[in-house]
Amino acid sequence: MNPTIIKKTFFILLLTFYAKNISAQSKNVLWYKQPAEFFEESLVLGNGKMGATVFGGVNSDKICLNDITLWSGEPVNANMNPEAYKNIPAIREALKNENYKLAEELNKKVQGKNSESYAPLGTLEINNSEKGKATNYYRELDLANATSKVTYEMDGVKYTREYFVSAPDQVMVVKLTSSEKGALNFDISLKSLLKSEVSVRNNVLMMNGTAPIHENAGYKVPEKYLQIKERGTRFTTLLQVKKTDGQLTSSRDALTIKKASEVYIYVSVATSFSGFDKNPASEGIDDVALAAQNLNKAYTKPFGKVKESHIADYQKFFNRVDLNLGKTAAPDLPTDERLLRYADGKEDKNLEILYFNFGRYLLISSSRTLGVPANLQGLWNPHLSPPWSSNYTMNINLEENYWLAENTNLSEMHSSLLSFIKNLSVTGKITAKTFYGVNEGWAAAHNSDIWAMTNPVGQFGKEDPMWACWPMAGAWLSTHIWEHYTFTQDQSYLKKEGYPLMKGAAEFCLGWLVTDKDGNLITSPSTSPENQYKLADGFVGATFYGGTADLAMIRECFDKTIKASKVLNTDTAFRDKLEKALAKLHPYQIGKKGNLQEWYFDWEDNDPKHRHQSHLFGLFPGDHITPLKTPDLAEASKKTLEIKGDETTGWSKGWRINLWARLWDGNRAYKMYRELLRYVDPDGKKTATPRRGGGTYPNLFDAHPPFQIDGNFGGAAAVAEMLVQSDENEIRLLPALPDAWEEGSAKGICARGGFEIEMNWSNKKPQKVIVSSKIGGKTTLIFGDQKQDVILKKGEKKEIVFE
Repeated sequence: MNPTIIKKTFFILLLTFYAKNISAQSKNVLWYKQPAEFFEESLVLGNGKMGATVFGGVNSDKICLNDITLWSGEPVNANMNPEAYKNIPAIREALKNENYKLAEELNKKVQGKNSESYAPLGTLEINNSEKGKATNYYRELDLANATSKVTYEMDGVKYTREYFVSAPDQVMVVKLTSSEKGALNFDISLKSLLKSEVSVRNNVLMMNGTAPIHENAGYKVPEKYLQIKERGTRFTTLLQVKKTDGQLTSSRDALTIKKASEVYIYVSVATSFSGFDKNPASEGIDDVALAAQNLNKAYTKPFGKVKESHIADYQKFFNRVDLNLGKTAAPDLPTDERLLRYADGKEDKNLEILYFNFGRYLLISSSRTLGVPANLQGLWNPHLSPPWSSNYTMNINLEENYWLAENTNLSEMHSSLLSFIKNLSVTGKITAKTFYGVNEGWAAAHNSDIWAMTNPVGQFGKEDPMWACWPMAGAWLSTHIWEHYTFTQDQSYLKKEGYPLMKGAAEFCLGWLVTDKDGNLITSPSTSPENQYKLADGFVGATFYGGTADLAMIRECFDKTIKASKVLNTDTAFRDKLEKALAKLHPYQIGKKGNLQEWYFDWEDNDPKHRHQSHLFGLFPGDHITPLKTPDLAEASKKTLEIKGDETTGWSKGWRINLWARLWDGNRAYKMYRELLRYVDPDGKKTATPRRGGGTYPNLFDAHPPFQIDGNFGGAAAVAEMLVQSDENEIRLLPALPDAWEEGSAKGICARGGFEIEMNWSNKKPQKVIVSSKIGGKTTLIFGDQKQDVILKKGEKKEIVFE
């Protein structure tokens, strides 16, 4: 054959191979050509309790370690301000007289301590003896098996590192290999920002320390907080090395490996935390013994076995859902470059899927500890003074973390939050009485922490009521219980745990409501989370009465508690009370601009484009405002969103995408989803033209800014919301499908009623739909104006074809 033809044929085959195997972007792999310099470039691993943040440096590799139970503080004294409630009548009187300035000042008297702070456990460092320039550097996080990998070459030797954090074995494992025998030479050390000591015993590297016991007032940790002895949560990190060859030696506080070819590092962490109401110093778990037990068990197993059980455990959750959004022509680029290209308006459907998959990955990795849900940063915090204490902010952020739990088929991860709500109800009973003068039920406020703190914050009168004084977290959180029931149909859970918590939240709301001049029920005092009104005389304040957000959450709380009592056929007298109160709630008002009023009166917003949109709660995450049931309120909600605009913080973008999805505006939802994925520079990076604002950091973390994980979770939840919406009786298919996703498929999206959906669509119409039922039941499938009733037995599947 002609050599020229051979060359051409080979070239065509090469191009075909490249197009098939290289050009398509991955839906499951984040990858980079350089190590992480900043936290917002690092790759995170976790098993729901232990977290690892991998930087992947060449000469020095840094891995930040976290344990989700390591917080400052001790069990909260819920009775910290026993007579605070005595100020409520005076606040109500001032509001009745329309003296908002006085009400604002008096509201500060109904405050308690601030939350405690999520603490960084420590940093593992691997320092290589060989110092040089690496070539062919590659770093990845594979969401399909929850492992991270680094490879590079130096002086002709290829080095590989593999990292994962196992849930079955409760350890982190790092595998290091070199292509040439004896080329691994490095030191391993541990250090912590907290008070700690490092030692080596029998070639086991050990770090012991204690978290501070004081609240993080003003979000800064003074040095004195680290000096108090014999109190606070203890922590232990144990590290042991397994090698196939080479030498292992130790110094007083480090391990050294020389001339090895393959090395395994096993890391185990534990704390003395033993419950929100147990003193971690005097009633705590033996953290040293627990860390040693987990390390010893894992260390005796072959690496392959530990990895295999880790992947199997993880994939039983991750593999439930599969999403495809059609053909993509996006080139194969590192994830940071890919984000930059996407920010320029280019198409990358698999990046949109990657972000969705990353959200599910993060929830599996950060939410598997009962009573300790994912916090503001999920599980991953390297800072002694993390932003907003990395606490539980319950006026949106904690709840947004769990919007994807049920509909993206991760119901088990919801248990961390549901069990935390049970803890809140204990301290919340005292808070209801002492701060609000309500003797029935339980209340929770703006912030909480691992100790299930429920009091309104503000350092006893030092901080602004616009965020410190807000008692509606119990009402909001109680709706998560109903969500869990409607998706799982777990009546046993609803009866034993769920309903009593829902009832307690509703009881508080009943006791907190007062009658307005028209005979309607309102809240007084009221605030609309973190927002302020502006009066005609120029006064700017937050304290008022009859807040739309309050009443939306109470509506939802009452409605779901009524439904729960009917399901369980219980509590008819209490149900009757709720039904009567629900009918008397002050109705929604539409303002002069056509917007849904946030305030009792049609006042101006101090910031018309404010990030919070709490008064739209009834549209999402609630469901009592819909385009069909309440078209006027849906239209007013739309007007509100238009006035606010699309430019906002990361978590707020996540919420607004869900709101647009509920308004069945797929293209507007998609526009904002693209903006959520807008590239943002790491916080500490200095550039001539920095990219700041709400969006996505190079490692796909949500930029509030700074990093908050809620935007990741809210954005992922919104993708499912665009594809499937449901209530107890109906499942609506492709209700907010954007033009950009005209063809695709989804498998494993869950719907209320205990159903699961598998479907493919083209030309924006479903072609084949398979509905399966977890426990049996009936529903109505809807697409556009087409409806099909479906009745299934437990475990049964049915294929539905739409014309």
